Amino acid sequence: MTALKDQQATPGYNYKIPERIRTPDKVSTRIGDLKFFDGMPTPDTVQKVYDNLDLMRGVETFLNGIPATSIEGIRLGMVDLGADTFNKVVIFDELMDSAPLFLTGNTDTVYLSGIFNLEKDGPMVVEIPPKCGPGTVNDAYFRFVIDMGIPGPDRGQGGKYLILPPDAMPDLDPPVGGMQAEVDGETYYVARSTSYVNWLILRGFLVDGKTDAAVHSFKSGLKVYPLSQKDNPPAIEFISGSKRSWNTIHANTYAFYEELHTVIDREPVSMLDPELRGLFAAIGIEKGKPFAPDERMKQLLTEAVAIGNATARANVFRPRLEGAYFYPNSGWATAFVGGSYEWLMDEGRGGRNLDARTLFFYQATVNTPAMVMKMVGKGSQYAYAATDASGDYLDGSNTYKLNIPANVPAADFWSVVIYDPQTRSELQTGQEFPSKNSKRNPLTKNADGSVDLYFSPEAPAGHESNWIQTVSGKGWYALLRLYGPLDPWFDKTWRPGEFELLKLGERPITPTPVRDSQR
Repeated sequence: MTALKDQQATPGYNYKIPERIRTPDKVSTRIGDLKFFDGMPTPDTVQKVYDNLDLMRGVETFLNGIPATSIEGIRLGMVDLGADTFNKVVIFDELMDSAPLFLTGNTDTVYLSGIFNLEKDGPMVVEIPPKCGPGTVNDAYFRFVIDMGIPGPDRGQGGKYLILPPDAMPDLDPPVGGMQAEVDGETYYVARSTSYVNWLILRGFLVDGKTDAAVHSFKSGLKVYPLSQKDNPPAIEFISGSKRSWNTIHANTYAFYEELHTVIDREPVSMLDPELRGLFAAIGIEKGKPFAPDERMKQLLTEAVAIGNATARANVFRPRLEGAYFYPNSGWATAFVGGSYEWLMDEGRGGRNLDARTLFFYQATVNTPAMVMKMVGKGSQYAYAATDASGDYLDGSNTYKLNIPANVPAADFWSVVIYDPQTRSELQTGQEFPSKNSKRNPLTKNADGSVDLYFSPEAPAGHESNWIQTVSGKGWYALLRLYGPLDPWFDKTWRPGEFELLKLGERPITPTPVRDSQR
């Protein structure tokens, strides 16, 4: 290789300067022509690239801030219902119907939801009753703190849990997921949260298709109180969340950044790493400082949130991530791409799969290792589909059939619930519950034991018992849930059918070509 000093000098230099380190006077890009004087950007280019930088930071803040604003959305929704302190909880005593706006909630179990603030009330005790279904505590960035109930350390026997703030009782050092420890003469399952605000979500199972047993168990056995009040804990106030219209979903407008600022300003600096805090700070969201962007920045952030929202929706409804789809040439996808509740690739060696995290939190809630673990006969597994067998979006104007083959690998039961792609909440139709459940609903079976479900605005004649109503002119998508999943689900020897288009409605969709990498 010839030394640079022996090559012909670049004009303006004493020696040859590699082209790869120089900047031309004009560079054409997707944001326009960028112009320079000897590598120094012109005033117009400076403005152009700073606008672009702020726009990119706004988009990335949206995509990476969704976990925080999603928890905040739940908190705000509960406050609207009157659940504004630790001993006021929301219970879906008549199941979750389509009235509430709640990300992909199910119609199959009795939800109980609570929010507590560890900065305000200190270490919090949660006593759960025996035979409680899956329960979880998530922090203010939707990270896993501890499981309760069947997947938790009490293994469905019930018990006392103690949730510590990030900055209290330093002599206790529980690992992620908690540990058993004695505190003030009582034995607890102890876990430490990284945040002050935390979400408690519990599920109770139906008995004979009814909610009574689960509701009674929660109302007679659940306690939530500060450790400082353990000798005289206040009574729990149960607020029904069923059949009431209320919203728990974060904004997809400029208001998103205001929601995120509320979280960042409230929580300890230690909740997030410096890299993420720096990203948020780059657009003016910083703890201890007002969020007050000027008019230019407001306009950029309004555009950024629109681009971020579109990106999140592409992630959910046309995922391009490797491993997103369960089967070749199928529309059935997983919301937990990669099999890590922390979205780590190759056990962390590949970093964090940011797009997979966005895919999950834009449409779902509850973060727990139990959702990605192979627990044969326990817990639950999920698959979702937004397209039919041809790769076109599911359109409420049309009529579709979905075959659920015989011998569904679910020890308990299976269900299909359909959702509104706008709200990612249950589709609001003339049916109270936009779903079918193998235990609760009397479904007509085929001769081979399989079940055909039908989806259309009006019930197909002769198939009323297997019909889920859709809304003409609106899209929809579906979640298949298996409760107590068995080996044929995990080894994929059993798989659901695809959505078969039977009849075009008055507003047929325009077919969208789909690359193999998107299926």
